[in-house]
Amino acid sequence: MQDYLTRQIENEIKESLKNFPVVAILGPRQCGKSTLAKKLISYFTSKIYLDLEKPSDLQKLEDPEFFLGLHSDKLVCLDEIQLKPDIFPVLRALIDENRKNGRFLILGSASRGLIKQSSESLAGRICYIELTPFFYKELQENKFQQSNFITDFWNRGGFPDSLAASSDKSSFVWRENFIRTFLERDIPQLGFHIPARTLQRLWTMLAHNQGQLLNSSKLGESLGVSHTTIRKYIDLLSQTFMVRILEPYEVNIKKRLIKSPKVYIRDSGILHALLSIESLEELFGHPVFGSSWEGFALENILSYYKQYSPYFYRTSSKTEIDLILTKGTKRIAVEFKASKSPSLSKGFYQALKDLEIKQAWVIAPVEESYQLRKGINISNIKDFLEEPAL
Repeated sequence: MQDYLTRQIENEIKESLKNFPVVAILGPRQCGKSTLAKKLISYFTSKIYLDLEKPSDLQKLEDPEFFLGLHSDKLVCLDEIQLKPDIFPVLRALIDENRKNGRFLILGSASRGLIKQSSESLAGRICYIELTPFFYKELQENKFQQSNFITDFWNRGGFPDSLAASSDKSSFVWRENFIRTFLERDIPQLGFHIPARTLQRLWTMLAHNQGQLLNSSKLGESLGVSHTTIRKYIDLLSQTFMVRILEPYEVNIKKRLIKSPKVYIRDSGILHALLSIESLEELFGHPVFGSSWEGFALENILSYYKQYSPYFYRTSSKTEIDLILTKGTKRIAVEFKASKSPSLSKGFYQALKDLEIKQAWVIAPVEESYQLRKGINISNIKDFLEEPAL
C-alpha cells in the first residue's frame, strides 16, 4: 500500500475547522484517524499533537487549563480523547474565553453517544465527523494497486494494516490481535466491565447471524444473560463502530411489518476473523458466504452515500428488500446477491410494488453491469458507486 492514501472526508474536515472551534473525528481504533490527523495538521504553521495513550502526553494535561492556555494560538490535536473525559468542560471554558474556529481537533475511538461529556459541554461548538476503515471508492480513487483487489479487500476488510499485510495469514493474525485488544483493553478503558469472553461469544454469534434479524431473547438464553443486557452489549458494539444496527423501514401500508432491526458486523475482515475464516477459499465453502457479501457491499455503499438514510423492508410473509436508501422523497431499493447470475424472488418484486419504488439495483460480483428489466439493474459495486442517478 502507498505511504499515504487520501481519505474522502479530508476536505470536510478542513472546511469544518474553518467553521467550528472543535472538530471531532470519530471511528474505530486503527482505522487511520491518527495518520489522517497528522496529515491535516501538517498544513498548519502552529500546531501541537498529543497522544493521550502516551503517559508523557497525558501528564501534560494534569492541569489542562494551564497547558492548553499556553497554546491558545495553536491548533491542538488530542488523540484518543475518550481516555480523558474530564477535559471537555475545560475545552468549553477556553473556547468561551477566546472563541475562534479551528482551535481543537479531537480524535476518539467511540461514538458521540459514549463521549457524553463532549455532547453536553461543547454543544454548538463542535462538529462530529466519522472515519471508517477504507472503503471501495477511496481505494479506487487512490488507484490502489493490488493483484486481486476486490477479493483481497472483501477477505481482509478495510483496516489499513489488515489490508496492506504481506499475506492473508499475516492479515488474519493482525485481525485476531485487534479483536483481542479491543475486548481486553479498549472496552475496559471506556469504563465498561464486561467479561471479555462473554462479549467475544456474543460478537461471534452475531457474526454467525450476519445480517439477520436481532433476537435478543435467544442470544440471552445462549449466554445466560437477560435480553436487555444483550441489547446493552450490542449498543456498545455499535457505538464502538464494530456493528451496524439497520432499522426496519416503517411505512403506512396494510402489511404486518417486521419491527426488529438487523445487525451486521461492519468490517468484513473482522467478520471473517471472528469466524476463523482465513482465506477467500475458506469463505466460499462457509454458510456465511452470502451474508458476508451482503455486509461487505452494504458497508461500502453506506460509507460513500452518507447523505442517504438506510433501512431494510420485510413483512411477516417474507416480502423483503435488503436495503432501502431514502433522501427526502427519493427511495431506492438495493438487493445483494453473491452470485454472478443473480435471480430475484417474488417477494422482492412484491416489496417494490408495496412501496411503489421505481428504481432498484442488485449488487452482485459481476464483471459487467446490465439492466435486468425496466427500473432494475444488476450492478457490481464499482458501477453502483458511480451511478449518476444517485
